[in-house]
Amino acid sequence: MTRTGFVLANLLRKKTRTVLTILSVIMAFLLFGLLQAVNVLFSGGADFVAATRLVTQARVSFTQSLPLRLLPQIESVPGVEHVMWQQWFGGVWQENTQLVILAADPARIRPVYPEYVMSDAEWKAFESTRTGMIAGRKLADQYGWKVGQKIPVASNIFPQKDGSKNWTFDLVGIFDGKDAKLQRTTNFGWINFAYFDEANLFARGMAGTYAIKLADPDQAEQVARTIDTMFENSPDETKTQTEKDFNLGFLRQIGDIGLIVRWILFAVFFTLLLVVGNTVAQSVRERIPEFAILKTLGFSDRAILGFVLGEAAILCVIGGLVGLALATGLGIVIAESSGLNIPTMVDLGVWLTGVAAIVLLSLAVGLLPALRASRLTIVDALAGR
Repeated sequence: MTRTGFVLANLLRKKTRTVLTILSVIMAFLLFGLLQAVNVLFSGGADFVAATRLVTQARVSFTQSLPLRLLPQIESVPGVEHVMWQQWFGGVWQENTQLVILAADPARIRPVYPEYVMSDAEWKAFESTRTGMIAGRKLADQYGWKVGQKIPVASNIFPQKDGSKNWTFDLVGIFDGKDAKLQRTTNFGWINFAYFDEANLFARGMAGTYAIKLADPDQAEQVARTIDTMFENSPDETKTQTEKDFNLGFLRQIGDIGLIVRWILFAVFFTLLLVVGNTVAQSVRERIPEFAILKTLGFSDRAILGFVLGEAAILCVIGGLVGLALATGLGIVIAESSGLNIPTMVDLGVWLTGVAAIVLLSLAVGLLPALRASRLTIVDALAGR
């Protein structure tokens, strides 16, 4: 029998215990993979390099609106190709289903967001229909909306002039993404800003954010700095960032995700350390006389050390790799179903961190029992001392 076969044979002596331990490791690394992906997502900022769009918001918070009179000044900045403004409408469908709906100028959407496609007739209908609304394919399919329907939605932010929070829009078009990845992000809609601005009770002539399409992505940092400097020390100070940074900032409003994830990971791996460490230590205690016999047959202390470390490594490697593989598959499903235009799948960086965690875990749970087994004296071990 080879040394590898000997290690595997020892693991299979208590099949139930081994299987349960591996399942524990699999679940731990499944959580690790998904949570680490979330941690990377929320802790990593968006680089200005290759940023095709910027978002300008109020410096204090994106919940504070900016006046539309800023538009000509932003358009005049060198490097700015197209600008559109948007106001968060929100929207509630039926009883309590939250929607993502934005009010925007129909004529400005297409140049700034060319990745969303719709027929020319539908674009023209959106521009000419004051109560018009266009919905993403994913959103329309989810609720069975069809072009020509009247869509009744409520707003928990903007009431109409008569005080009613119930709005009705004419669905004049359904847009889709240019490719499969973009099609997953079509879970939102736009309404005609002109009608919204005229009918809402307050905040007229105000934009929540400005979306800026750049002529040269390499000028993103310079353009952002120019815009913010332009409105510095004014009543309408701005914060301009990449679209990705803006989206991540929006999601971070729910809390310090990175800190939450790190504490969860700490708890998961501390528990895993106890479970797997106890399994390996118990296995060594049960086989102390056998280790003495191996030493009697001529196996060195280093060989005994290798046997125990090998058992711990196999438990961690099998469970860790299977867990990361499952996390990768679930990450792809989450990315496809979330509709967020940000990467959420388990990438190479998460895998490299996971492999490092597997190595550290193997050493942490196996080193002390392995040292104990390697330092056994034959007489004491056979005597049960």
